[in-house]
Amino acid sequence: MGDSLSTRIEEIECIRYAIDKGVNMIDTAEMYGNGNSESLIGEAIKGYDRESLFIVSKVLPSNAGRNRIFQSCKNTLDRLQTDYLDMYLLHWRGIIPLDETIECMEELKASGKIKRWGVSNMDIDDMFEITHAAKGDQCQVNQVLYHLGSRGIEYSLKPFTDSRNIPTMAYCPLAQGGRLKDKLLKSKSVIKISEKYGVSPIQILLLFVLNQENMISIPKTSKLKHMKENIECLDIILNEEDIELLNSEFPAPNKKVSLDIE
Repeated sequence: MGDSLSTRIEEIECIRYAIDKGVNMIDTAEMYGNGNSESLIGEAIKGYDRESLFIVSKVLPSNAGRNRIFQSCKNTLDRLQTDYLDMYLLHWRGIIPLDETIECMEELKASGKIKRWGVSNMDIDDMFEITHAAKGDQCQVNQVLYHLGSRGIEYSLKPFTDSRNIPTMAYCPLAQGGRLKDKLLKSKSVIKISEKYGVSPIQILLLFVLNQENMISIPKTSKLKHMKENIECLDIILNEEDIELLNSEFPAPNKKVSLDIE
């Protein structure tokens, strides 16, 4: 979002519509559109009570060390036109030691530039290392890919983070960039449940993620029509029978699998 002037007005309208309907968490990153996404959000949230919003952004691994992270955070804040982030994430693991990044995150907290920090695209070995590092117990979230067709985190990663009260933030909950999207939307179970509730198959994918405990869903859309459909999902709760039907066609893995990123 934020890359095209032709879609900018609708993208801003999408964000404001969501805020007006009670959605208060906005996720972005310095990488998205090379900062254009953060600038778009900064424009979209003008006029809203900043304290009522929960803004998340992410630092690139190459910028996550002592030499660059403080300037990266300042650049993000400037683009967002805000004084602080509610959550700052390490986008994925790079060559900079995690201990160094954690130390810097804690300094950003102490300075008031961020309120919390977390990580993204971290598997169980990474999370074990993070949670056992000095101040690693301050890690507040792990943002990973998760949807009905990509449930690998359920085997060991999510149970591990759940046991430490670290929520999972699910990106691509609608399999937006995934190779399984068509298969999911045409599946018998998804179609049957969508007909039951009178909603679209894509909404069922979002409802499945919303049904998970200790999980936050961040479906991206730049179309107002799709934003309205996403928010309609908040009025529907899948029952046990629905979940069992989805599980029968798309079961969780019974062994450790690699962490999906697309």
